Amino acid sequence: MDIEEILDRIYSLPQASKIRLKQAVTEVSYPKNFILMEGSKVIPYVYFIKKGMVRAYAAAEDRDITFWFGKEGEPVVSMKSYVEKRPGYEYIELLEDCILYRIETESLTDLYQEDIHIANWGRRFAEKELVKTEELIISRQFKTAAECYRDLIRDKPDLLQRVQLGHIASYLGITQVTLSRIRAEMK
Repeated sequence: MDIEEILDRIYSLPQASKIRLKQAVTEVSYPKNFILMEGSKVIPYVYFIKKGMVRAYAAAEDRDITFWFGKEGEPVVSMKSYVEKRPGYEYIELLEDCILYRIETESLTDLYQEDIHIANWGRRFAEKELVKTEELIISRQFKTAAECYRDLIRDKPDLLQRVQLGHIASYLGITQVTLSRIRAEMK
């Protein structure tokens, strides 16, 4: 997915502002299984996925708990690092070879100070991330694992071909055996 399309999905910018923002973007590539972000570290970048699939997880004592999947066009950000410049808690693992667009948080902050349109773009970016987090929390509180699975395959149908079932089960907070039962009941 092209960077202009990704930027426009967040907030439409005047051409001059879009050019300034695009000049701060670097394209980077990393292989499958690469850990893009590590918990307890300040992450000085915001990424957008041009090509590939990633997962966010928290490391528990005996296992990883997946709480988010990202694919083409989506941002990858440690909000704690982005907002507070403090270490985040999440790990981001690439589930496929990925091409990403990267923006240094410091450069982005400078652009917010210099260009009101880019500042508004940044506000919309943060708002959209907040809404996604809110939706995730609410779905976890009020929906069963089967309902969350149905939502997942409705909203991201390609996930089943691109993500290991173990990661999907972790995301749903269930075992792979329970996930297999849910899948069998849905057929």
